[in-house]
Amino acid sequence: MSVSLSTHVLDTAAGTPAAGIRVELAQERRVVAAAETDANGRVGELAAGLEPGRYELVFWPPSPYFRRVELELELSEGHHHVPLLISPYGCASYRGS
Repeated sequence: MSVSLSTHVLDTAAGTPAAGIRVELAQERRVVAAAETDANGRVGELAAGLEPGRYELVFWPPSPYFRRVELELELSEGHHHVPLLISPYGCASYRGS
């Protein structure tokens, strides 16, 4: 079994999906996958067929304060969904389903 990852970004200030946000997945600072969120704020499959391990999930939101949001993840076998909630001066993430 391998690892796959999806994500989505929601603009909590506007109450809408955040379209056009660049998202990167890296391992040891080397980008292994990249995409932009669609009109629904989603990247349905950012990466698939990965080996389990430690990865960095990096978001580049158009915020006046948060220029780059990086999450360090330990991905085990199976599918992972990691959303980001963003507003001009706040952000949060959680392990989705």
